[in-house]
Amino acid sequence: MTEAEKPVPTQIELHQKSRVLEIAFSDGKHYRLPYEFLRVNSPSAEVKGHGPGQETLQVGKMDVEISSAEPVGTYAMQITYSDGHDSGLYTWEYLHQMGEQQDTMWQDYLNKMEAAGAKREPAPNILKASSGGGCGSGGCGSK
Repeated sequence: MTEAEKPVPTQIELHQKSRVLEIAFSDGKHYRLPYEFLRVNSPSAEVKGHGPGQETLQVGKMDVEISSAEPVGTYAMQITYSDGHDSGLYTWEYLHQMGEQQDTMWQDYLNKMEAAGAKREPAPNILKASSGGGCGSGGCGSK
């Protein structure tokens, strides 16, 4: 397939409420890619590593949101997520591939999560804001 034949996006929409990126391509294909799916399959070295077997399983990303998505030239976009992740360029080719292989890629991810005993849900935030009265200024155990 030549560069001119490769599908390019004709429309991209971020649906913040349902957390889905909707993308239509010049070949007539149309995909709805959940933010979590995009995040856990980020093409970044942080996620993919620098070679086979160096991947890092992404856990606790079920509620991740896209903060911004910016075009990079005419070949890709860079996505910034609510968890701060912003590396890795999603080429049009990779996004098309993700749409084509979404079911397989998602099941592979779920299988890896199960094997690792990991969860899609974010870890609970156990830190609570204090309204004063803590252990500062000689409190908590000083006599």
